[in-house]
Amino acid sequence: MSTDVTIETSAASIVLTDVAATKVAALLAQEDRDDLSLRVAVQPGGCSGLRYQLYFDDRALDGDVIHEFGAVKVIVDKMSVPYLAGASIDFVDTIEKQGFTIDNPNAGGSCACGDSFH
Repeated sequence: MSTDVTIETSAASIVLTDVAATKVAALLAQEDRDDLSLRVAVQPGGCSGLRYQLYFDDRALDGDVIHEFGAVKVIVDKMSVPYLAGASIDFVDTIEKQGFTIDNPNAGGSCACGDSFH
């Protein structure tokens, strides 16, 4: 069974900052897994209509777009690609907040929690 997967390198693709790529690589090393990729998806839900999902995945599905950042691969499903074009994923670690953040130029607005957008 073959899958139709695209390796994306254009400027309109998703961006993983160096800090976020380092954090993803550290999490994968902690789990002793080099077969996983970071999957980023947009799903219906949340207080603003759409919400982000970030999780590790060992699969590549038909239509997935793979973005490579050194040893880290980010996979976006074909339905989420238009919502995430030009988005930047970062990792913040401050006294106020710790975790991955997504700066998305396609979002018309977001809720106060920052986990959903429209």
